[in-house]
Amino acid sequence: SKFVNDKWMIKNGFLNDVQEHKPWWWNIKVQKLNLSAPLILLPEVSCQKAIEILQEKGYDQAPVVAESGLILGMVTLSNTLTSVLAGNAEFSDPVTKVIYDQFSKIGLEDSLGKLSCILENDHFAIVVHEQMQFNGNGGSLMKQMVFGVVTAMDLLTFVSRNDKK
Repeated sequence: SKFVNDKWMIKNGFLNDVQEHKPWWWNIKVQKLNLSAPLILLPEVSCQKAIEILQEKGYDQAPVVAESGLILGMVTLSNTLTSVLAGNAEFSDPVTKVIYDQFSKIGLEDSLGKLSCILENDHFAIVVHEQMQFNGNGGSLMKQMVFGVVTAMDLLTFVSRNDKK
């Protein structure tokens, strides 16, 4: 039934243009949000250290990215604390034990309309930028770099500050 759901189709890149009466911001690119650089945690960071870092830096969540650049998931302050307090994780466990490994990615060139559809179901989206990386042999691969984390509040703030009424 998902293939007949326009929002699912947009979120997964199968449809671009489904709203007849789009708001003024619908086709603006995600890069216009002027997101701040994200705080990135490596997978070996302990739950205790993750909590300390997030609190100290004033973040609610952070992407967990392997040194290879692979995005493993998102860690949130509330999920980490809940997992530790419930006994499902220890403060000394690596943060990978408490990450959300199902998350949505969106590119800088994608539209705010697509982002809006993602944020109807998800609390956040990881903004990625693809980059070509070459090795010493001349071989190449596409790597995704985390450019930011975007929430519904980021979108709402952009729309309200730039309202075209």
